Amino acid sequence: IYFSLTMLILLFPLFLLTGIIIKLESRGPVFFVQERVGLRGRRFMLYKFRTMVTDAEKLLESLLEKNEADGPVFKIKSDPRVTRTGRFLRKTGLDELPQLYNVLKGEMSLIGPRPSLPEEVQKYERWQLRRLSVKPGITCSWQILPDRHGVKFEKWMKLDLQYIDNWSLNKDFGLFLRTIATFFTAKG
Repeated sequence: IYFSLTMLILLFPLFLLTGIIIKLESRGPVFFVQERVGLRGRRFMLYKFRTMVTDAEKLLESLLEKNEADGPVFKIKSDPRVTRTGRFLRKTGLDELPQLYNVLKGEMSLIGPRPSLPEEVQKYERWQLRRLSVKPGITCSWQILPDRHGVKFEKWMKLDLQYIDNWSLNKDFGLFLRTIATFFTAKG
């Protein structure tokens, strides 16, 4: 919590600059707010920098047939809803920085399984629900992989459960450092 507060203060100029760039490129809010599922199934509102056009949720229906992910998630590499600025923010992971506010509020942790959408959690198999036994994180073990978007859903779930089963402060610190390296190399 102290770290997230400190980072929110230190990164305020970056937040301001990012917000201005988002507003200059497209109309709509700077932040994207979406309901997610956290610890023990508690729902909360997740904050991110907006990386898509404002009516992206409405356009999703027309793109469902192009889904490249398996399992209950939706992902396509060249999503036409993503803005130019959004592509950069996603590649560097800067779009995730507003989640420091979720950490400050106690809804998330810096490291942990990524928070899922409620409709995804409803489709989980029983063994996958164990992901909800810890606070979700801004970054996790599969997000630092070179081809994180190509990770199959089942492997993603297994990596999250492996993280939970083998958690240590030392491993969290290592994941944190590797996440920062991913940011600077823009391999996200």
